[in-house]
Amino acid sequence: QVQLVESGGGLVQAGGSLRLSCAASARTFSSSVMGWLRQAPGKERELVARISWSDSTYYTDSVKGRFTISRDNARNTVYLQMNSLKPEDTAVYYCAAGRPFSYEMVYWGKGTLVTVSS
Repeated sequence: QVQLVESGGGLVQAGGSLRLSCAASARTFSSSVMGWLRQAPGKERELVARISWSDSTYYTDSVKGRFTISRDNARNTVYLQMNSLKPEDTAVYYCAAGRPFSYEMVYWGKGTLVTVSS
C-alpha cells in the first residue's frame, strides 16, 4: 500500500504563491506517475497536473503558465508550485499516484486545503 502525505496548503491572497509537497512511501516512486487533483466546493474533482516516470507533464488549461509540477525521485516527493493564484484556485488539493508505468491514479492522499482570498 502506498501512502501519500501532502503539505503546504494554506491561505494566500490573490496573486500570491504556494508550493505543495507530497511525500510518497512507494519504493517504486520513480516508476510511477504522480499527479495533483483538486476539488472545489460543489464541484467535481479535476486533474490539475501530472508528471510521468519520464518527466513528461500535463496541465489543465486553467493553470498553464501559473503552476509547475516537479518531482524529486531521491526524496520520493512531488511538488506543485502555484504562482499568480486566483480565488477560483481555492480547493482541496489531493496528491495521487499510479502503479509502475501506469497512468491510472490508484493511490490518494488525504488532501490539503488551499484558500485564495480576493
